[in-house]
Amino acid sequence: MKHSKSKMLRPAQLAAVIFLTVSGGPYGLEPLLLYGGNNAILLLLVVPLLWDLPTIFTVMELNSMMPLNGGYYQWVKQGLGLRWAFYEGWWTWLYTFVDLAIYPVLFVEYASFFFPAIAAYKLPICWAIIWGGAWLNIRGIVPVGKAAVVLGVVVVLPFAILAGMALWHSPVGHLWQLPRPAGGMSLSAIGMGLYTVMWNFLGWDNATTYAEEVDHPVRSYLWSLGAAFLLIFVLYFVTVLVALHAGVDVVTLQEVGFPVLGTVIGGWWLGALLSLGGMASALGLFSAVMLSVSRMPKAMADDRLLPPVLSREHRRYETPWISILCCAVVVSLLVIWTFEDLLIIDITLYGTALFLEFIALIILRIKAPQWERPFRIPLGIPGLCIMTLLPLIVFGVAFSGALMAGQNNQPLLFSVIALISGEVVWQGIRRIHHPANKI
Repeated sequence: MKHSKSKMLRPAQLAAVIFLTVSGGPYGLEPLLLYGGNNAILLLLVVPLLWDLPTIFTVMELNSMMPLNGGYYQWVKQGLGLRWAFYEGWWTWLYTFVDLAIYPVLFVEYASFFFPAIAAYKLPICWAIIWGGAWLNIRGIVPVGKAAVVLGVVVVLPFAILAGMALWHSPVGHLWQLPRPAGGMSLSAIGMGLYTVMWNFLGWDNATTYAEEVDHPVRSYLWSLGAAFLLIFVLYFVTVLVALHAGVDVVTLQEVGFPVLGTVIGGWWLGALLSLGGMASALGLFSAVMLSVSRMPKAMADDRLLPPVLSREHRRYETPWISILCCAVVVSLLVIWTFEDLLIIDITLYGTALFLEFIALIILRIKAPQWERPFRIPLGIPGLCIMTLLPLIVFGVAFSGALMAGQNNQPLLFSVIALISGEVVWQGIRRIHHPANKI
């Protein structure tokens, strides 16, 4: 369906949605200081260089070739075929359900700064957030974009005040001095530190699943991806520097979150602002991620890989409302994992799907060199292969470190079962559809 211009996302709104899809602010980085200590800055520099930039460049080139709803699913289908595209969509769908389930709980945790007894009402509050986010998404991409702009400001402003007050109270230039790296990090600590940073930089491709609902998508995505990446990196870097120089207890920081850093730097009021920012972050992340995942079932249903009812669009709002409702139902039923378990499940499933996109990029360079690419990575095939190895190395180190930490075997096992389930469901689809249908 062709969407009217008034129902399409503008560049500033797209940048805000990408910011909330990928980041939602530094909330979630707290464990990095526990795992990495002074080496947290080093991990924070390595991951964007080796993990994010190759991903962003890949997303930019593929999206400039095919700015279609379904995003990465469509790229893998063109490059690797329908079977691998199904794996791509299925794995991403599963990890996103796990991802979505944590945000309402994070909202409750940050709200407990003001209302300590709120934990007793966790389930109804979580369900209210889930179905409120579904209602907003059914109303359309523009309301989600407008909400993202407001919530993004509420997220960023407290950290800007935090950095300003830390700079004001520190000796001249002291805040910007990098802590001396410490030695002796175990492989498990490195792995969990990498998982933490990777999770906080996750989802650049998710923002492409609604490309047909973006005004001038090629140009808008190029600008918005760059702006969002710069904002996210600066915000993370400055916040981690402030936390390291403040000398806050890392165990307390992990348990309470960044509001405890705010109380150390500026007092209760700054801790309250950071708590409000955490609540806004959880709401923004939920609505933005639901926006991206709700378009995936529709694209797969259009290819007869999922029930066709998921392709149905709302007559007034032109949104895949059945897909959105199904997403809300699944998330409402999910069992909430611990934050550390969430990191492992998310990165394992997401990382596996991401490498299919890298492979699709290389194959499309070989199979379709004549296709128009408004943005083209300035590398040949050998260079693209080397670029793909960089995030693979980071992923391998993180995965190895997680294996070394014995308490993390359960989410790793869950991740492996989820990956295998893609083949199981695919075989079921082939049995439903006669081979003559070429499914």
